Amino acid sequence: MSTQRKDTRKQILAVGRRLTAERGFVGVGLSDLLKKAGVPKGSFYHYFASKEDYGCALLESFADDYRQGLADTLNNPSLNAHDRFLAYFQGWIRKQTGQNPEDRCLVVKLAAEVSDLSDSMSGVLQNAVDGIVEALTQTLRDGIAEGSVARLEDPALTARAIYHQWLGASLVAGLSGSVEPLESAMKSTASAIRPM
Repeated sequence: MSTQRKDTRKQILAVGRRLTAERGFVGVGLSDLLKKAGVPKGSFYHYFASKEDYGCALLESFADDYRQGLADTLNNPSLNAHDRFLAYFQGWIRKQTGQNPEDRCLVVKLAAEVSDLSDSMSGVLQNAVDGIVEALTQTLRDGIAEGSVARLEDPALTARAIYHQWLGASLVAGLSGSVEPLESAMKSTASAIRPM
């Protein structure tokens, strides 16, 4: 793929992510997407085989960016594992309550919508979730090994339950317009992974 073609594809994905964060996947029409991306109408299919293919690429791009963003939290070598784990969720609160919709988690925004639309898109989103839960699990295991987290019977189950709690808290926070569900999830998370 040529550099110009890669740059145009990247531009479509960047604009699409912003629009999808604001409107949802179904709410983004291709003509509006291309207009806002500055790409001529009719050229969409030079970059993506279908809207579903575009949706998969959008979610894969989000997942890649998300993994890179873990350098500040779960992969931060200057923090112990306990503090890395909590820093991840403190970052979640900042992003979910911030002014920039595209910083918000697309898993929260699109999970229900995508599950009804496309098995391929659902698969990409599920892989992203599995990767996040595995990173959380590893952080808990690191914490137990280094002594910054008290022993847990099943770190993987704990990580999964906490992540699911945060997805639910984010939905309720969105419905209520209140940060309280996220603050409550933070208290519960801190309690579940107490230091030794």
